[in-house]
Amino acid sequence: MNSKIQELTDIIYNEGVAKGQAQANKIVEQAQTQAESILADANRKAAGIVADAEQSAKANADNVSRELKLQSQQVLGALKSEIATVITDRIVSEAVKGFCADQDAFNSFILEIARQWNGAQAPVIATAQAEKLRAYFMAKAKELLDAGLEIRQIGGRQAFFSIQPADGSYKLDFGQQELESWLKSILRDQLVEVLF
Repeated sequence: MNSKIQELTDIIYNEGVAKGQAQANKIVEQAQTQAESILADANRKAAGIVADAEQSAKANADNVSRELKLQSQQVLGALKSEIATVITDRIVSEAVKGFCADQDAFNSFILEIARQWNGAQAPVIATAQAEKLRAYFMAKAKELLDAGLEIRQIGGRQAFFSIQPADGSYKLDFGQQELESWLKSILRDQLVEVLF
């Protein structure tokens, strides 16, 4: 009877161990499946975050590139405008002073305008007179440029550019440090706005 009890105990024990092992294997399998699912979900989320970050970085880079291109066009336009303004201001000021100093030329010019003016419309400068004025101003512009021209401020910002005669044309001269400093002062605010 002892042997039967021992046999029965061994059977119950073995069945319990087998059921426990089966249950443990099932729990481990479920845990592995759940871990794989969590890991796959985390990988998908990480890939999505990386893709979003790459897309955002590309969009920011594109924005900065567009902004830099726009700013460089504006900088070039401001420089051209300042050169034209400086030359025009100096030519007109000197020309008008010279013209007014020659009383005979000034008086004949005023008389010619007065003769043409009928009160109903503004006086008209005849083509011959306009061509003389144009030629006069162009000669003065050439004199000014041949003597060299310095620009120390553009659009309210300090700058240093010079225009010098060179090989029958004119050379715009500026130092790297001056250009870099001027561009930084212009672009910094826009870049901070785009980036942040």
